[in-house]
Amino acid sequence: MTVQENVRKPLDRLAEALADEMDAVDALIRERMTSQHAPRIPEVTAHLIGAGGKRLRPMLTLASARLMGYDGPWHVHLAATVEFIHTATLLHDDVVDESRQRRGRPTANLLWDNKSSVLVGDYLFARSFQLMVEPGNLRTLEILANASATIAEGEVLQLTAAQDLATDESVYLQVVRGKTAALFSAATEVGGVIAGGSADQVRALFDYGDALGIAFQIVDDLLDYGGATDTIGKNVGDDFRERKLTLPVIKAVARATPEERAFWSRTIEAGDQREGDLDHALSLLARHGAMEAARRDALGHAARARAALTTLPDHPIREMLSDLAQFVVSRVA
Repeated sequence: MTVQENVRKPLDRLAEALADEMDAVDALIRERMTSQHAPRIPEVTAHLIGAGGKRLRPMLTLASARLMGYDGPWHVHLAATVEFIHTATLLHDDVVDESRQRRGRPTANLLWDNKSSVLVGDYLFARSFQLMVEPGNLRTLEILANASATIAEGEVLQLTAAQDLATDESVYLQVVRGKTAALFSAATEVGGVIAGGSADQVRALFDYGDALGIAFQIVDDLLDYGGATDTIGKNVGDDFRERKLTLPVIKAVARATPEERAFWSRTIEAGDQREGDLDHALSLLARHGAMEAARRDALGHAARARAALTTLPDHPIREMLSDLAQFVVSRVA
């Protein structure tokens, strides 16, 4: 079995186990992304949602609820809410980052325009709040509303931190917990809450989602400097070109000579990038072992995610979630 086949297996098994519920989530998404008066809304939304994607976040909500023995209907609404929040943030992110490709396809802001992407993203956020109210559970509403605010806060923090060489690993983790891990942990936490899990069980699900989200983002940062374009759905080096100070670069900057620091200051802080700069950046990452160090961090968070599951009920879904944490980091094995 190839590495890539091994990577896909845990996610495929989880998707198969949750197939009926994911079909219900997809049907609800299609129903709620319609608009009677603004046809551009379903056009833009269908382009992004139809691009494929892993649907990982809504699957985490369904899996957490199933793991805790839930047999009601509302986890489907919560999972659709999570996907709408995620899709809204993608539309906004592509405008902020001036991205031209996502999941191997042109971004919505490239096909339509920035105004459409921002406004459709706003619409999806509004739809997500309509959905999250329907279960009538104040705790799940609180979790998802707080996560939405945390995501926005993380994105704003990244605006100032991502191009500042003074940004250290603690700030990086704060950004990642905001823009990525907050929705992972909310997705798992609401699944436990709607299923009536104990406080300790819900906390374990939160911890799993938090650690999984951090590992996921670190791996994405690593793949940007070492993944194939058809694998990561964007161009290798996009983070460098967008002047994002991600974990591998933070580690290289921390170990940089004055000459190397001047290079990072020119390319990341000042945005003065020239022919051959990406290759030189890659050589500096290799020289200081930054990629391997970041990979070890990702492995540590994946191990923390797996450990969080050990107090939860013995169930096939628990094993799939544990394997999923390993899947995330195996992409950079």
